[in-house]
Amino acid sequence: MIEPSLDPGLYREIVRRALAEDLGWGDTTTLVVVPPDVRATGTLTARADVVLAGLEVAVEAFRQLDPAVTVVARRHDGDLCRSAEPIAEITGLAAPMLTAERTALNFLRHLSGVASVTRWLVQAGGGGLRIADTRKTLPLLRALQKYAVRVGGGSNSRLALDEGLVIKANHVRVVGGLRLAVERARAARPDTPIEVETATIADVEEALAAGAAVLLFTGSAIDDLRHTVRLCAGRARVVVSGPIPVEDVATLALAGADVVSMGSMTESAPAADISFELRPL
Repeated sequence: MIEPSLDPGLYREIVRRALAEDLGWGDTTTLVVVPPDVRATGTLTARADVVLAGLEVAVEAFRQLDPAVTVVARRHDGDLCRSAEPIAEITGLAAPMLTAERTALNFLRHLSGVASVTRWLVQAGGGGLRIADTRKTLPLLRALQKYAVRVGGGSNSRLALDEGLVIKANHVRVVGGLRLAVERARAARPDTPIEVETATIADVEEALAAGAAVLLFTGSAIDDLRHTVRLCAGRARVVVSGPIPVEDVATLALAGADVVSMGSMTESAPAADISFELRPL
C-alpha cells in the first residue's frame, strides 16, 4: 500500500465549491422524496480493476454535508482494487449522502483513473524508467492529480512555474535562439540546473554545448533518442516527453531514457469505474 501525503487543506475548499456547483438552490429530488431522518449505509465498490486514489477527498464530500457520517475503509489509496471489491462503507443520514454522491464519485473516479493509468505505465517501463507527470492538469486540480500520480507510483515534475528553469520551444522562438535562451537563464540563475526542450539532434548538440543539465527530448524517432542518450552520457539527463503509447514505454527504457514525462496521465486519464449504492438502516 502506498500512502503519499495529501494535506486536507488542499482539497477542502475545492470540495466545498464542487458541492455548491452541483447543489444549486437545493437537491430538489431528495428534498421531496427522502425524509430527513432516514439513515443509510452506502458502499463504494470497484466495478473494474482500479488503483484507488482520492478516498479521503470523496469522504470529505459526504462529511461536509453530514459531519456525523462514519466510514469503514476496506481499501486504501494505492491499493489495487479488483472488480466487485468493496472499497468503503459510509453510514449516516441518507439525504446528505444522496446529495453528495455525484461530487464524491467525480473526485474518486477521476483520481483513481489517474493513479491506474500511472501504475500501468510504471509497470510497462519494467522498473528501470521513471514515469513523471507534467503541468498538463485540470485547472485547480493540480495538487490532487499530482497526488494521484504519486499514488500510482509515478513522480511529480514541477508543481508551478516558479520551480526550476525549463526552456521550451516558444521561449527559444521569442528570444531568437536556443543558445541565447540558455545563456540568459544561466546569467540570471547560475546555480540552477537548466532544462531545455529539444526536438532534433541539432537542438541536442546546441543545448549540450550551452551547458543544459536536462534535455527534454520531444522527437519521435527512436534512433534519434538513442543518439541523444549517447551524446548526453555523463553530461546531461534525458527526459522523453510527448504523447507516448503505453506499448512504447518499454522501448524508451531500453533506448536509455532516464525519465518519461507524460501529460496524458492527468489530462486525459479515463475515469475509474466505481459505484456507490445505498441501503436503508
